[in-house]
Amino acid sequence: MTLSPPSDVIDQLAGVLPGDAIDRLRSQRPQARLHAQQSYLALFAPAAPVPGQVDADERFAIAAFVAALHRQGDAARFYADALAQRDAGLAVAVAAIAAQAAGQGPYGHYPAGPLSVEDVDGPRWRADPAQRLLLGERLAAGFGHAHLLVFHPRDAAAADLQALLDTGWSATDIVILAQIVAFLAFQIRVVSGLQVLAAHLSSQRALA
Repeated sequence: MTLSPPSDVIDQLAGVLPGDAIDRLRSQRPQARLHAQQSYLALFAPAAPVPGQVDADERFAIAAFVAALHRQGDAARFYADALAQRDAGLAVAVAAIAAQAAGQGPYGHYPAGPLSVEDVDGPRWRADPAQRLLLGERLAAGFGHAHLLVFHPRDAAAADLQALLDTGWSATDIVILAQIVAFLAFQIRVVSGLQVLAAHLSSQRALA
């Protein structure tokens, strides 16, 4: 199914309306606004085929999983809905798996030394046999790596990349996976910041 991409995903997720205070604020940085939307389009609605084998269903599945891990409701719903329009059964499975895989984080360990005092233990998620059956070995491995990047960024190692290669991810695919995870982290933080700012401006107006 071909979906029409939103004109500006960040505006949609943050509830920005044409001409409102946040819209005027974002308009002061037109290049930042443009590049953020172009990054979304490059990952989720490319104008031409891109290298690698990460198809659109996988991209939206990873995005829905990562957005749910971040617990940003608007982004989680957006990517879950986009995935459901492509594969409703997969969307249901991803929602259930993300709920089970959620954590607080970030966790991880630094090399032995002064920073070791900041080490934080935490669970590392890997798909169980039933989840691998639902997702397939390739996507299950992709979810495991996405969870690692979200919650254990300091713990990523060569063995984690090899696990992806062993389940059919190419080097280019792995880069795309990392780009999706990084973009979601950026997008969600911008949306959350704009929503906080909008709420603050609204309260200021109410007090005026």
